[in-house]
Amino acid sequence: MPRAGWSKPVSDRRLSDLVSVGVLMRTFPPALVDEVVAEAGRTEQRNRSLPARVMAYFAIGMALHSEGSYEDVLSLLADGLAWAAEGEPLVLPSKSAIFQARVRLGSAPVEALFRRVAEPLAAPGSSGCWLAGRRLVAIDGMCLDVADTPDNDAWFGRERVNTDGRATLPQARVVALAECGTHVMFDAAVGRSTTAENTLALELIDRLQPGMLLLADRGFCEFPLLARAAATGADLLWRAIGNIEARHLETLSDGTWLAEMRPGSNTGRTLAPVTIRVIDDQLDGGRLDDTTHRLFTTMLDPIEAPAVDLAVAAAQQWEIERTFDELKFHQRGAHTVLRSKSPELVIQEIWGHLCCHYAIRTLMWESADQSRIDPDRSSSVAALRTTHRSTSAAADHHSKPDQSN
Repeated sequence: MPRAGWSKPVSDRRLSDLVSVGVLMRTFPPALVDEVVAEAGRTEQRNRSLPARVMAYFAIGMALHSEGSYEDVLSLLADGLAWAAEGEPLVLPSKSAIFQARVRLGSAPVEALFRRVAEPLAAPGSSGCWLAGRRLVAIDGMCLDVADTPDNDAWFGRERVNTDGRATLPQARVVALAECGTHVMFDAAVGRSTTAENTLALELIDRLQPGMLLLADRGFCEFPLLARAAATGADLLWRAIGNIEARHLETLSDGTWLAEMRPGSNTGRTLAPVTIRVIDDQLDGGRLDDTTHRLFTTMLDPIEAPAVDLAVAAAQQWEIERTFDELKFHQRGAHTVLRSKSPELVIQEIWGHLCCHYAIRTLMWESADQSRIDPDRSSSVAALRTTHRSTSAAADHHSKPDQSN
């Protein structure tokens, strides 16, 4: 409620229209926003019509309204921010002023918000989230189209789509860690499209924790990355590539076998060997298949982790693809290009999308947990629509994409 003696902002919006602002502020409290802004050195030296706190929420709000102009997005957030912050209503400034405020904020506070808040959500025993006491998490990467400007092209680059040319647009690459059962991304690295996924993954691997079981596809299966992941104390369950060598040590009672992996001559000898268990399974995405797929795992005990259970769990790796789909096609919008025209603001926009996805997924998890249903049965599209509608001033409100930076 507003403080005594303060009047409700003059607006034709109902309180229910401001619900999504509450979702964002509940996930990212104003006090925390102020803290990360100060740590990044972005606190205002004088009063401004668009303080850094407002712009941090604006960076997340752009992900909710990716088709809206700057003015539309800010107007949809303004009343709710004034209510929650018990401050004076925002006087909506010009598009140029909003752009300058985005530049002043930069990307660091929005990234810091995500890193301070995002974490796995599933409680022990939650359906589809655990195996043998380990939390199921996955790592993978995605690319996002960014505005075709000289600065973005020079910084992000373009993937080569064939032998004759490059992609139509510059792209940013995001590698993320996600909890399989809840679809929350709890860590991420953002880089150029020309940076390999394995290289970006090195920024995340050291943040794994004991009690996690990391699932990964073949593209991540190289010794240096595997050894660093195993050194964190987390367990691994990775699909193996055909040319990676593992020296046989012992065949186990269930037909799986123990092997030793050592660094290759081109990786140096500083990394210690890793003992793994090798599983040759016939499961492809949960369906029986004639093709054998090889899995490497650091869960060595066949009694604690039967081969069948591990083979089924390996199919959960594809849950991170569904998570990316939620952000790329439902939250951002199919074929929608990130609007920012400079690398720093592109990165700010990406962290805003990650924050927005986490806030929505947190709300979905809490609802599923209270209803005692599997969070996979919850619809991210429905949740996004509900959150989006709650900030719409009217059912027929449509805006053209913003053309500013």
